[in-house]
Amino acid sequence: MVERTAPAIAGALPGRRRPRYRPAEIAIAAAFLVPSTIVFALFVFYPLGRTIWLSVHGSDIFGNATNFVGFERYADFLSDPKLRGVLPVTVLFAVCTVVPTVVIGLALAVALQAKVKGVGFFRTLMATPFAFSAASAAVVFDAFYSPSLGVFNGILSHLGLSGVDWLTNPATALPSVAAVSVWRDLGYAVLVFSAGLQAIPEELLEAARLDGAGRWRILRGIILPLLTPTIFFMLVVSTIGSLQTFGEINIMTGGGPDGATTTLVYGLYKSAFAFGASDFGLASVQGVVLLLLVMSITAIQFRVLQRKVFYS
Repeated sequence: MVERTAPAIAGALPGRRRPRYRPAEIAIAAAFLVPSTIVFALFVFYPLGRTIWLSVHGSDIFGNATNFVGFERYADFLSDPKLRGVLPVTVLFAVCTVVPTVVIGLALAVALQAKVKGVGFFRTLMATPFAFSAASAAVVFDAFYSPSLGVFNGILSHLGLSGVDWLTNPATALPSVAAVSVWRDLGYAVLVFSAGLQAIPEELLEAARLDGAGRWRILRGIILPLLTPTIFFMLVVSTIGSLQTFGEINIMTGGGPDGATTTLVYGLYKSAFAFGASDFGLASVQGVVLLLLVMSITAIQFRVLQRKVFYS
């Protein structure tokens, strides 16, 4: 009995024999893929291909490609200091939003794990900003930043300090807009980090406490290592989202003052749509550059940070 079944068992082992699918099974699988393939083709692959095509062609006012210009538009983008300046602004905006979002979100999530009365209310309160849209948050903070009637300058005046031109000073405009983006993203960060903290086995924390480990030792030696997959996820997602921020910039500063808040996304909008513009070729170049920037930063994050991720 053993000798007869042994070959069958050996043949069923992984790597011994590739499964053979019948044509009917392949047809059924392909049928299930058709809807998603159509959606991706219409809303991802075609727009991407169209953008690349327009970036190497001239275009008319309707966005139709005309004569082939090769990489001339890319050369124009890189040689023009004003256009090229949107790259450092985009990267700086990402740094000003991603780092505070991850650090503050993690700190709040850890603090909200305390077993005290009413902590559930504060968890809900901290997650509330996630429900705000970019437009609504921008309008509210635009009023807060008002030089004459704003809340922030009112606080400064009560402290005996002079007011700040939050959105009209090139030195403060970018951090001010970034602060709005951080506030709006904190709710999502707190939710994600809270879920990651809830997944840490309580037995490990209890064993560490019985061994005499303090809060800081537990945080550094147990919580943070086990939370590295969540931290890595938040860094990647937050970076991609910050590089594509548009609503806050459009409503609060319009890319100003003097281009201090003009990122690649807003520069794309200005080239193609704003103020009657119709330079779709230049806008497509900026879209391709943004795509390459997102892919490059994401690849670097995977290359550098994933080594430090601890998967339990």
